[in-house]
Amino acid sequence: MNLTQHITIATRESRLALWQANHIKTLLEAKGCTVTLLGMTTLGDQILDKTLSKVGGKGLFVKELETALFDGRADLAVHSLKDVPMELPEGFALAAVLEREDPRDAFVSNDFASLAELPQGAVVGTSSLRRAVLIKALRPDLQIEPLRGNLDTRLGKLDAGNYAAIVLAAAGLKRLGLGARIRAVFETEQMLPAAAQGALGLEIRADRSDLLALLAPMIHQPTLLAAYAERAVSRAMGGSCSMPLAAHARFLGDEMYLRAAFGDEVMGVIKRAEGRVNVRTIADAEALGKSIAAQLQ
Repeated sequence: MNLTQHITIATRESRLALWQANHIKTLLEAKGCTVTLLGMTTLGDQILDKTLSKVGGKGLFVKELETALFDGRADLAVHSLKDVPMELPEGFALAAVLEREDPRDAFVSNDFASLAELPQGAVVGTSSLRRAVLIKALRPDLQIEPLRGNLDTRLGKLDAGNYAAIVLAAAGLKRLGLGARIRAVFETEQMLPAAAQGALGLEIRADRSDLLALLAPMIHQPTLLAAYAERAVSRAMGGSCSMPLAAHARFLGDEMYLRAAFGDEVMGVIKRAEGRVNVRTIADAEALGKSIAAQLQ
């Protein structure tokens, strides 16, 4: 039996993660594969009373999925690429990066149409240090409070009146058909996204050359190159959840325009850097990312 005829996808069990896994399932079934999902609850899903930066970072969302790949229970894992640590463990590979959904952050509120409309001292929910620092730069008077949990949990906390507004990734809301909850999107000039925000990554064991060939047609090259440039900034800065770091790349013709911002949550200082060069390969993209990181250090 051809190993690619039946594929098991390891996935977290949140509604958004299942949407992402089912999206890949549909694409693989169109290639003639039979596909099953292996739903898993990760440590990152279980620990909701602490910020990620205090309990181990983004790797908490992927470790159990990688264990399933390692021991053969699953063939591939679908990740929101912004949740994937900058360095994959030895023996694992990123087989594909799919076309990016809207990479921007979204302002969600039941009572206010934008960040500017929030009253003095209003409570805004986010557990992202990046978002917290960038929101404070726009509105120093606001009170930032932690907000953990999956997308539905976060929206439920807003609806319960715990926050005047919350800030979420626009991509997740749009994928789940919740675009109507978005009152405003932050343009990247206002609030730079996290590295690879809005992109899906497919992780496999590095020795699965059969899967590399199967998944290669799913690669969206502009998104892949942008994600590698953004992740290179984060890697060079030692990027983790404990670091308020943003990076966003887009193509202007053959040139990639990469911007990054690094904040100090205590001092409230934000350093910014940008660059624009011709990018054709992953090596080009990563070189640009490293050069931008060097400007921030």
